[in-house]
Amino acid sequence: MMEPVLVELAENISTAEDIPHEGEEFGYVLEGKISIVLGNTHYTCKKGEAFYYPASKPHHIVNKGKGKTRFLWIST
Repeated sequence: MMEPVLVELAENISTAEDIPHEGEEFGYVLEGKISIVLGNTHYTCKKGEAFYYPASKPHHIVNKGKGKTRFLWIST
């Protein structure tokens, strides 16, 4: 089952930390810049870029840009 969500985050706000689980995560940044946090590693993704990772580590996303960010986030 896929769960697509449109997420909007204000500047310096993050999603709740998600515990490790089976499945995968995919996203596409529509506006702004985000940091994807997988365990202790951070990856930057900006407008027009996509991201993908297995959900086997604790993970969350932080708005690292100026102003709001919007991204499509799809979990399985």
